[in-house]
Amino acid sequence: VQLQASGGGLVQAGGSLRLSCAASGRILSITSMGWYRQAPGKARELVATISSGSITNYADSVKGRFTISRDNAKNTADLQMTSLKAEDTAVYFCNADACGVTYTGEYECSKDYWGKGTQVTVSS
Repeated sequence: VQLQASGGGLVQAGGSLRLSCAASGRILSITSMGWYRQAPGKARELVATISSGSITNYADSVKGRFTISRDNAKNTADLQMTSLKAEDTAVYFCNADACGVTYTGEYECSKDYWGKGTQVTVSS
């Protein structure tokens, strides 16, 4: 399972950005997808997750401002970010809890499928 994130960039405080994550490969199932972020000098933290049944979970710091959505048919998960603040500046990572088939034909399940990060910078 491979994850490709896109949509980061530079935005002024109060602005909006939309991040997209697409899962590809020989996917058997995706239990949940999510977004995490890591600011300089800080640990990676959860931003939002969404299950296959569209149950969502948000960090308190983004509730009411960020919305995660998912298209199960396309294996994508988007993060709509509004009312951005300077403290939202971080590298954002897409994550999936999924099962797939490796290139060697093995069945593999992991909670640790990660995409390359995408930088979000909010200027104040």
